[in-house]
Amino acid sequence: MDILQQMRTELSEKKLFDKARSFAYDYIDGIEKMDVFPSPENIKQLNVFNEPLSEKSGSTEEIMHLLHDVGSKATIAQLGGRYFGFVNGGAVPIALGVKWLSDVWDQCGGLFLTSPINSKLEQICEQWLKTIFNLPNETVAGFVSGTSMANLSGLAAARFRLLKNLGWDINIKGINGAPEIKIFAHEQVHASIKKTLAMLGFGNENISWIPSDDQGRLLIDKLPELDNHSLLILQAGNVNTGSFDDFHTICDQANKAGAWAHIDGAFGLWAAASKSLSYLTKGIEKASSWAVDGHKTLNTPYDPGIIMCKDSEALISALQASGEYITYSDQRDPLLYTPELSKRSRAIELWATMKYLGKEGMDTMITTFHNRAKQLAEGLSANGFIILNEVVFNQVLIACENDQQTKLVLHTVQNSSQCWCGGSRWKGKDVIRISICSWMTTKEDIEKTISIFTDAKNLIKN
Repeated sequence: MDILQQMRTELSEKKLFDKARSFAYDYIDGIEKMDVFPSPENIKQLNVFNEPLSEKSGSTEEIMHLLHDVGSKATIAQLGGRYFGFVNGGAVPIALGVKWLSDVWDQCGGLFLTSPINSKLEQICEQWLKTIFNLPNETVAGFVSGTSMANLSGLAAARFRLLKNLGWDINIKGINGAPEIKIFAHEQVHASIKKTLAMLGFGNENISWIPSDDQGRLLIDKLPELDNHSLLILQAGNVNTGSFDDFHTICDQANKAGAWAHIDGAFGLWAAASKSLSYLTKGIEKASSWAVDGHKTLNTPYDPGIIMCKDSEALISALQASGEYITYSDQRDPLLYTPELSKRSRAIELWATMKYLGKEGMDTMITTFHNRAKQLAEGLSANGFIILNEVVFNQVLIACENDQQTKLVLHTVQNSSQCWCGGSRWKGKDVIRISICSWMTTKEDIEKTISIFTDAKNLIKN
């Protein structure tokens, strides 16, 4: 039997899919007991993958068992309740199930003609997102791989429009010799912003840095005079403290000057879906573009990122695509709003997540993240840890008496494999950054985490 016939047989018999389902169920059933971060032994076992590419075709059973027996033990237990690293959310069950289904569909989401269902669900998601975030009706959305790509798309749209304001069409004339764009960002801007600005031809020396307060919020009285070739970058959710800029006041100034205000809201923009936390996002509708992730606070599986822009001409022009073989339709053609031509149909699980949760479910889940963060901060403070931030959303920033103790506690906690969080630097100090963003995190998980940190602190003192 040749490889093509073999694959037809496997597709027909479905044994390998049954095996995949069985292994996936094993993983789900054991998620709360497995190491949050894999042990050194399990990481060492990954060396079994070090082999030359075989001349002959492989065994489906061997491949599946290798991934299950070795690979699964070297995964991060992100779906569980005590993974607090990098603001990575969990995944709600319906979204996992729908992603399985849509993976079998294997839709190319670039055009209506390559996936009518993806085109339709992108359209629905766009409308729902505008409702959740209270954005202008003319806002359009593109579905990309994450906020880094969403930021790139939004800032590319800003570059197009601001240069057009100065009589320069970048699509025709290019960037060489283009008029200057003034870029303003505060000191706590996320690394992805620096990266995407560089990719668009703007180095660090092109950025005017604006001071921030002790929570990482832009100081409004330090904001320079803006004009119609100014790009202002704001934050909904500082990656360390979780703080939010004053969008209401700052965007009023930007709009009066004709400037472009872009909001990096990777995880924080979803605060708009919580009745008790929506005050944090007051005024976001006054911005020009917004970037947000689904796989963080909304708890979709990886990797829906979203760019939203109220200047559709600028977004489409910045991400233009043409080719004799590209066949546009009278329906939504998703590639108009993203850098990619061929892309995964991300809107399918995003739609399923929002439809399942509804406004009430989103409110409950997101508000619970905040409540768990407050519980953690209060418990750690009672056990001698220094809480460095106002816990306004889902971030807790902590430190010990000195940098050495902080680093030792972090190292001890990470090595425990019972929970995982990351380190950072804040105001010249080593800190520990904890992000509560999984629907699986319970009060008991937080109590356990407080105990893990307290034990680590006591251990390094003895």
